This record gives sequence, structure tokens and C-alpha cells, in this order.
Amino acid sequence: MRLRSLGLPLLLLSGLLAEILQEREVRGIVGSSVVLPCVHPERNSFDLNDLYVYWQIGKTVVTYYLPGDSSGGHKASQYRGRTQLPLHTMQHGDFSLRLFNVTPHDEQEFSCLVFRKSLAMAMVLGVTIRLHVAANYSMPVVSAPSSASPDELTFTCTATNGYPRPNVYWINETDGSLLPAALQNSTAVRNARGLYDVVSVLRLGQAPRLSVRCCVENVLLSQNLTVSSQAEPFNGTKDRIVEKPVHPQQNRHTVVLSLCGALAILALVVGWLWRGHCTRERNAGAQGAGPELELADHNETTVPLGHGRCHQESHQTVPTSRTLAA
Repeated sequence: MRLRSLGLPLLLLSGLLAEILQEREVRGIVGSSVVLPCVHPERNSFDLNDLYVYWQIGKTVVTYYLPGDSSGGHKASQYRGRTQLPLHTMQHGDFSLRLFNVTPHDEQEFSCLVFRKSLAMAMVLGVTIRLHVAANYSMPVVSAPSSASPDELTFTCTATNGYPRPNVYWINETDGSLLPAALQNSTAVRNARGLYDVVSVLRLGQAPRLSVRCCVENVLLSQNLTVSSQAEPFNGTKDRIVEKPVHPQQNRHTVVLSLCGALAILALVVGWLWRGHCTRERNAGAQGAGPELELADHNETTVPLGHGRCHQESHQTVPTSRTLAA
């Protein structure tokens, strides 16, 4: 009991004095889990009652295993509920730690220390793991170039929620060359999640059909995200003109008025053509009745003229024919 109660203080002292036998580097992605390896090279079988296992960051205890002690009271608060040290793997010499929900604050140097009670607390395994944390940046967004004067263009490139701090490059797409760093101003700021938001501003002189590309590089992930932007020659106006949208109701009214106007014009044309047709029929009827009128006497009979197709029937008095006097 006395040895178990003193195990942790003894470990902290031994951990500072012991020679670290192995060193490794591991990469973890923010929000995911990562395994920090610590494996005995001979893969011997171990008695759990003979083992004292500690994972530490400096003097801060991440997690530990002591025979008969499962309280976890010595763990640092930021790692409680985020670690796993399986017993069945430790029996076979695998003391690897699984760390859940990786954050940028976990980018630390972790030490795995294994002691055996039967060997007077001699350290049988010591491993140092350097955890590198990374997060993918969002796809960069390059704003439309603004032009405060005929002599200068300004491009702005933004990318968010990445880790570690990125490198930002501006490339001239005409020849693929890197634009001088003196022409840009890049800033990276840690947000509430501990990740970086980056903004880069590029200022260039006006040039015909200028085309540039913004590149955000995450070295740890070997990742390059690029977006292109092209500027038109300066014409003294704003870069973009947005027309005022037409309201759907106003558009329907315009269509109805146009349709009514077209129908009115069509009605006038049809009426004009129909009137000319009727006039020609009346003139033809009058010419056919001329000779008969010359031979008629004074006895009159009412005879309808026309066919009534253009308007109401009109009547004309026409004399009836008799035998001519000798």
C-alpha cells in the first residue's frame, strides 16, 4: 500500500531523471482521435499487478495505470474522459494511448513511462511522442478586385479554421511566377476554437487583363489550396454593375398591357380590311342596276339591295318594268 501511494511522486522524479529510450512524432487531426504509440520491443507478457504506467506532459499527468487504483484522481482536468489505456493490450506489452477529440492545445510532447514493481520500480520502457496537430483550411475566397484609382488594384484572399499557421502566396498566372512578398500583407489570427483565420491583401498596379492566384499552404498536411481571380482594365467605374431586379408582379402587368395593345391593333386592322370589302360590294351592285333604271316606268316596288353581311339591310326604291309603248 505504501508503495502504491508513493508511486506517483516517485514517478515524477524518475521521469525527469530517466533516459528516454525512444522518440517519435505523430500527427493528429483536430476533432478526431489519435493513437500515441508506446510498445515494448520484445512484446513480452506482463502481469498487470506488477505494472505502473504513466502518460505525462512534463509534470502534468494525462493518464496512468496503478494496480488496484482506477479512480483517475491524478489526471489533468483537460484530459478526463478523453483518454483510453486498454488493459488487454498492456498485458501484451502495448501501452499505447488513444486520445480523443484532438484540439490545437494537444500539440505537446507526451511521455510514456512503464515501471515494474518486481524490479524495484525500474523503468522498463520510456517513449517520447511529439504530437503535431493539423486542421484543413476552408477553400480560399478571393474577393472581386477593387480599384480606388486608375493606378492600383487590391485583391483580398481569406481562408478559415485551419492549423497550423499557413503560408500564403500570390502567383502571377501569366507566367506562373511568385509575386513579391512586399506587395502583400497577410495576417493569421486564432479564433475561439484555437484555429487560424487568415487574410491576405495584395496591391498591384493596373495592367490589362491582370490574372492572379491565391495559394494557402498547410505544410503539415502537404496541402495547397488555390483560387484564381481576374481583373478587367480600369474604366473609371465600379468593377461590377448590378441591375435593379424587376418585381414579378410588375413583370406580369407589363405582359398584360403589351397583349392588350397588340389585340387592339389587330382589331383595327381587321375592321379596316372588312370595311374596304363591303364598300367594293356596294359599288359593284350599283353598277349592275344602271341599265334597268333607264327602262323602268314610274310604278315603284321596294327591293332590298346587298346581302346584309356588313351592316343592317338598307332599302332602295326601284321602278317595276312594263311593256314599252309603241
